[in-house]
Amino acid sequence: MQAGLNDDRFDGNIFALYAGNGSLVPPKVTLAESMQGDKPTLLVLYTDDSRDSKAYSTVISQLQAYYGRVADLLPISIDAMPIKAAYTPTEPGYYYQGVVPQTVLFNQAGAVVLNASGNIPFEQVDDAFRGVFNLLPRSQSVELRRRAVNELNTELVP
Repeated sequence: MQAGLNDDRFDGNIFALYAGNGSLVPPKVTLAESMQGDKPTLLVLYTDDSRDSKAYSTVISQLQAYYGRVADLLPISIDAMPIKAAYTPTEPGYYYQGVVPQTVLFNQAGAVVLNASGNIPFEQVDDAFRGVFNLLPRSQSVELRRRAVNELNTELVP
């Protein structure tokens, strides 16, 4: 039986397979390193064999497109977290509540401004980021749009 988007079977890195973005995993910094910087941190706890995490991976990829340069995005597989009796606030296990996916947004000072479980909409996380960056609410601002990477099209011919 093959794994797919709508099942709880493992088939590899969900960010590469379902979000088309393998650059998110592994994260470039640890949670402790990110908390020492001056950027907000988006911690996403997930598993590669969860249909909810698979579906949510596209939301994280969208968030990276808009906030990836100004915030640290840390998708962490709960399967990779060490099992310990207690964690410190600089470890992902400290925030894990037993449900995946789980999204935790820290502001620049390291305070939690969003802690939500399950597949939450892009707009909910975007609103939290807008609060962190003191941006206008979505209803009062210009719609965010991606810029084209390039205008060049190529065609293979025999």
